[in-house]
Amino acid sequence: MIQDRLRSFYERRIAVPVGPDALVLDVGSGDKPSWRADVLLDRYPEDAFSGQRSGTGRTRVVRPLFDADAADMPFADGVFDYAICSHVLEHVTDPVGVVRELTRVAKAGYIEVPEASAAKIIDFPSHLWWCRLDSSTEPPTLVFTAKQAAAFDPEIDAYLRRSGLAEPVKRLIDTRHHENVIALHWSGEQPARAEGEHDPAFVEATINAEAHHRGAEAVVARALTVALTARKPKRSGPIRYDDVVKPELRRGDGAVLENRLYRL
Repeated sequence: MIQDRLRSFYERRIAVPVGPDALVLDVGSGDKPSWRADVLLDRYPEDAFSGQRSGTGRTRVVRPLFDADAADMPFADGVFDYAICSHVLEHVTDPVGVVRELTRVAKAGYIEVPEASAAKIIDFPSHLWWCRLDSSTEPPTLVFTAKQAAAFDPEIDAYLRRSGLAEPVKRLIDTRHHENVIALHWSGEQPARAEGEHDPAFVEATINAEAHHRGAEAVVARALTVALTARKPKRSGPIRYDDVVKPELRRGDGAVLENRLYRL
């Protein structure tokens, strides 16, 4: 079981299929980016959101981090060799727009979202969509169905919480994490569609929902990542600001990206 979990972690978090010279974007990274990411984008980089993901309680800006809407990225067409978007699309109001932008700014990439069947047993109040893969198309279509409430079945959800079984069931499901997610490697294009509409009040509630990222787990994941990537080649050399942003945002001053927050 532990070997399965380690293999899943390696395949989903460590095995980024790019060479050392590739330019990699991590979308929705917060301050816990992929080890291989060169540029980050996040709409909520503040401590209240990003710090919870790293387990530190505060935002650490360790790469060039753009504060921007993932459905309207400030980057030029095809500038990135690879784009990572892990456990982000289930939180955003326009996941199809984000997928469209991912395939515009990058040549290939990786998307990971919770799979609907497992999420319908135990899901998080901050998720807006049930996610599934429609394999009747080629490539398969990523389908987002609008949630109307935090739980798929309110009565079952109430029972799990009342009985104290919610946390044990979640831990049991998490032991097979690789079966509970859609891990999608795409190249060139990635079809996506959304079904249904949200109640605005429900969307507002998800924004204010309690954070569900455990600090201890985030710290362990970060330590494991450091250990597994210590000898892996990473991109070196400066990245010019004007080389990654849209033409209309270029400054013409030759500035190089720094490890700080960029608000355009």
